[in-house]
Amino acid sequence: MTNYEISASVPKRGRPARQAVDKRFEAAIDELANYGGLPKPYEAKGLWDRLWHLEAHHSTAIEGNTLVLREVEQLLEQGRAVGAKELKDYLEVLGYGEAAKWVYEQALQPAAGDQLITLQEVRQIHKVALSGAWDVTPHPDANDSEGPGNFREHEIAPFAHGMTPPSFPLVHAELTNWVDRANDFGVGVADGSILLAEVPEWLAQMHRNFEHIHPFIDGNGRTGRLCLNLILVRLGWPPAIVFKDQRKKYLKALDRADNEDFGPLAELLSRSVIDNLHTLIPNIAGPAKYVPLPALVDDDFSLVALKAAAARGRLEAIRGTDGQWRSSRAAVDAYKESRFKRKPRDTTF
Repeated sequence: MTNYEISASVPKRGRPARQAVDKRFEAAIDELANYGGLPKPYEAKGLWDRLWHLEAHHSTAIEGNTLVLREVEQLLEQGRAVGAKELKDYLEVLGYGEAAKWVYEQALQPAAGDQLITLQEVRQIHKVALSGAWDVTPHPDANDSEGPGNFREHEIAPFAHGMTPPSFPLVHAELTNWVDRANDFGVGVADGSILLAEVPEWLAQMHRNFEHIHPFIDGNGRTGRLCLNLILVRLGWPPAIVFKDQRKKYLKALDRADNEDFGPLAELLSRSVIDNLHTLIPNIAGPAKYVPLPALVDDDFSLVALKAAAARGRLEAIRGTDGQWRSSRAAVDAYKESRFKRKPRDTTF
């Protein structure tokens, strides 16, 4: 086994906090099944578009893009380049946005057969995400055969922490192996040989292994995150979005993963999936369906406030054996009305 293959053994368990996150991931995915799965992009366009905007902004910002979220939203929704940023920054976001939109649409249909991802799709994602900006600012070291969608023909120097990607003649074989293992992972999830509580660490391994192969001369981080999200949505789960303010934590977690400690990266990815699940759940649950409290947070009530109201009996809610409070949108609306309703003035003397 090479050091960039996914281990076939049960992933190592991390510190108790990470174990708790793994269990939360398992509980969240189990709960999702109770609602009949995620809403399709056409059923919850506003929510999916919000995730689309966030991913296009944060994933490109991690790589140095300077557009702020408002500029990204207007660019993707209206095609308007607001602000005074470099042309390549707008083209990077447009390319990434187009690739991410295609990825999200795959929540509607699987790949060929029972595959989660194909080698051609990896190359297509890279091509779509990078082509626009590449036409303006191609990688300075790229030859004519290393453009978007094509594998690198350069050796990559060892990274600062010591990890060295495989020699470029091995890229095709190694990425083919990565795709096969990703699809084996999907089969394992489907037949139950991979437990849901083990999934976060498997996702971390797959993401780290893609970055280690480093199949392209540029854009590997963006492409790797998009490929991971293609796998997630085809499994019927929400995408994972790494926020720009998590950049240092994310890069450090990748470094730790290079030393076979996948826990920090697994925790970061699983927390994102859970958060995005809570964003999408209210759309499919209906107003009377009980859902985890994080899915009911709004401008009026924070999670802390909802938990306090539930604990005091002010909010109709139940606490499960997993320790998590659940309530419904209808119950929160009733609590909101009772809390903000003015009491009639006492006119007695």
